[in-house]
Amino acid sequence: MNDRMKELAAKSNFGHMENGEVVYDHRLEKFAELIIRDCADLVDTLNEAYEAPSTAGKFIKNHFGIKE
Repeated sequence: MNDRMKELAAKSNFGHMENGEVVYDHRLEKFAELIIRDCADLVDTLNEAYEAPSTAGKFIKNHFGIKE
């Protein structure tokens, strides 16, 4: 989970303390990744529908550390 995902998870009060560090369930990371991919794909689909080339979907994935 990259720093931005951890920051958002912390604001949502997900995770628990373990040895002085916040630990997040791996399922939370997968859930976040699926939402990010879905949003990025939606942006790309919308751009294709309007024939407007864009790298917005790639930018969104990169921002959250999601590999293509």
